Amino acid sequence: MSGLTPVHPWFTDTLGHLVGLHIAGRLPHALLLHGAPGIGKQGLARAIADYLLCLEPLAQTACGQCKGCELNRAGTHPDLFQLLPEEQGKQLKVDQVRQLGEFIFSTAQQGGYRVVIIDPADALNLAAANALLKMLEEPGQKTLLLLITARMGQLLPTIKSRCQHIQCHSPALQEAVDWLAGQKTELTEEQLRQVLSVNRGSPEQALAYLENGECELRQLLIKGLADILRQRRSPLEVAAQLHKQDVERLLNWFYALLTDLVRQSLTSGELQIEQSDAKNMITAVAKNANPVKILKLADKIIQERRAILQRQNPNKQLVLESVLLEWHGLFRQE
Repeated sequence: MSGLTPVHPWFTDTLGHLVGLHIAGRLPHALLLHGAPGIGKQGLARAIADYLLCLEPLAQTACGQCKGCELNRAGTHPDLFQLLPEEQGKQLKVDQVRQLGEFIFSTAQQGGYRVVIIDPADALNLAAANALLKMLEEPGQKTLLLLITARMGQLLPTIKSRCQHIQCHSPALQEAVDWLAGQKTELTEEQLRQVLSVNRGSPEQALAYLENGECELRQLLIKGLADILRQRRSPLEVAAQLHKQDVERLLNWFYALLTDLVRQSLTSGELQIEQSDAKNMITAVAKNANPVKILKLADKIIQERRAILQRQNPNKQLVLESVLLEWHGLFRQE
């Protein structure tokens, strides 16, 4: 492929559709790319940007050779603006959007498109989102704003209504396995499937899980949960060990384990356990735990995750202590 940014195979048709809209002169001025995390939405956005900023584009990709592509490759293209949080997990601030305004209302230096990538769009705080509205309404000629989110519920309705929505579907399991196999050739297909199940089918999150040592953090969580059930450690001790880690990630894993647990509890173990690395614990707990209590704990985790996503800055150690105390109390009272 001659383009600068490779697109995952499950997005080839989506990219082709957007290129077709551009060729037909019907490309909207604002696109909202939304879908599950870790499926390659950022790569799709960059591929669109590469194509529009290329001076001699091919069928669906940038040529990779022209001056526009050279600037893009060097990360210095003057007509590409990326609006990103200053630190991962932080908000996008109104001052950053004002800087975007200076870009939006200037002339394209290369004489073609100006492209803006806002990632993640759900990081916009209220003032920043309101400042963006006028730019979404009147961005100027040959301007495309690409907003990316995995959390549609966190976006203002006024933002969503000013964009054309592009649903980015997750890949089929075999597509994800094949892609991950190309990155991790030393793993068997069974191992790849297990890693994908742990990461809810997200190929990029699965790759990060393998490369960033997240498997070690997950094992700490599973061991902590098992220790609580066996009364080897208290919920407070486990929370003290884990609260400085990525608590949102821990809650995501915990919720997935509970999903398996409630399915097993309600079906007498007839369904396959997706979180296979915790199979023994899930099987044992499902035989003795009260399904109502499991569902109550799952709801609590959803609420705590929402508080973190909405940047309410909860005390993460207290969050973990609270959910782990309920985990400790899952067994039926005879």
